[in-house]
Amino acid sequence: MKKIFLTISIFSIFASCNNDFVDIKPEGVVVAEDFYKTEADAMKATNAIYSFLRSWENSGFPAQFVFGVTGDDVEKGSNPGDASFINAYNNFSFTTSDDGVNGYWTGQWQAVQRTNQVITNVPNIDMDTALKTRLVAEAKMLRAYFYFNLVRIYGGVPIFDGIQIDYINKPRNTAAEVYAFIVKDLTEASAILPQTYPAGQEGRVTKGAALGLLSKVYLYMKDYQKAYDVSTQVKGMGYSLDPSFNHLFRPAGEFGTESVFEVNCGCSPEFGGSQYAEVQGVRNQYGWGFFTPTQALENAFEPGDIRKQFTILREGQTTPEGDLIKKGDPQAGNTWNYKTYVPSSLNNNACGYGSIQNIRILRFADILLINAEAANELGNTAVAITDINLVRNRAQLANTTATSQSTLRAAIWQERRVELAMENDRFPDLVRTGQAATFLGPLGFQTGKNELFPIPLRAITDSKGILTQNPGY
Repeated sequence: MKKIFLTISIFSIFASCNNDFVDIKPEGVVVAEDFYKTEADAMKATNAIYSFLRSWENSGFPAQFVFGVTGDDVEKGSNPGDASFINAYNNFSFTTSDDGVNGYWTGQWQAVQRTNQVITNVPNIDMDTALKTRLVAEAKMLRAYFYFNLVRIYGGVPIFDGIQIDYINKPRNTAAEVYAFIVKDLTEASAILPQTYPAGQEGRVTKGAALGLLSKVYLYMKDYQKAYDVSTQVKGMGYSLDPSFNHLFRPAGEFGTESVFEVNCGCSPEFGGSQYAEVQGVRNQYGWGFFTPTQALENAFEPGDIRKQFTILREGQTTPEGDLIKKGDPQAGNTWNYKTYVPSSLNNNACGYGSIQNIRILRFADILLINAEAANELGNTAVAITDINLVRNRAQLANTTATSQSTLRAAIWQERRVELAMENDRFPDLVRTGQAATFLGPLGFQTGKNELFPIPLRAITDSKGILTQNPGY
């Protein structure tokens, strides 16, 4: 299993001061105007974007708060007294001043700034033309991903197609304008990005990743024809389902045939590793024990669905890799996210537990379900049935019994729930499909308010009212 260690030595050029967005020049640190001179600089700056994908802000607490706990398949976890403030995301009582609300907002804008640094500065470097063009395409693909995160969580946000001094003194664009900007970036990136890279460069974004994300964006836009056309194109690009749902999420399954967009994590002396798996690991055995499966998720699986066994890790079980699961905190719960489990024999003790665990952002199973949903909405039930059955059969389930458009719609949404459980898709899926009030209402979700998170109070205050608040906050 090869890893690329993504250099982040220049990231302090994006450090923040009062409002977390303003570039400053710390003593002894190279700033952008002094940095972008060579091909090596271009590579370092692009790798800087990749490193954010595995960062605390993008894969640790803030991201798990807003995308994870707000769904009905994940709850706080750990023990009742540890980080009890996370419960605000489960019952939708978070406020405009909440650290998670601000932390996720701040982190995504810092990531956007990294992409804009590359898109703006790399074209001016005297270097190999093909590589230069490719690096800009990688940055555009990743900028689209960060904007996709922002628009799903906060709604319309300011669009910046270039380096900015700050991210608060421009009015919000509409959500439709943001989606159009995302589509433009992904379309341009997909025309340039290669489908594969040489060995040792696994984790760089590909044509398939750009098109796969584009198909998902179109699904959120309810442009079903384009979602169908693009996902059909991705279906023809050589991806396939991993026959083993367990292997898929273990280190041996990284960058397999199902991987469309995957974050390459690793442990290095200089940068450490990702904490994505550690924060979700078995409490005081492998990690902190946060973000655990709910009883509602437990109940969502059909009898015989192999995904249940490899989504929910249980106290007292022995894994196929030989680990006896035994928590070290009697007050903790008894189940955890199996998808982040790293066998003890493979753990790299030089970093925290599970630091080598890659993050699967987009899988071929998701592409099939995007294709199925789009096809069904277009009246092509035959294609939808074929797609959903591929996913079900891998889970050792029989073919779907749904045949009409309405029953297939419900079946596809259900399949998304169990296939993508605990992968940060449930909350935005419920909002997108209009099911949030049904499933999340009993937890505290308010229609007309909680479809979006608030713009952080700090950002609105610093902008002197240029940024406006979302309804209900």
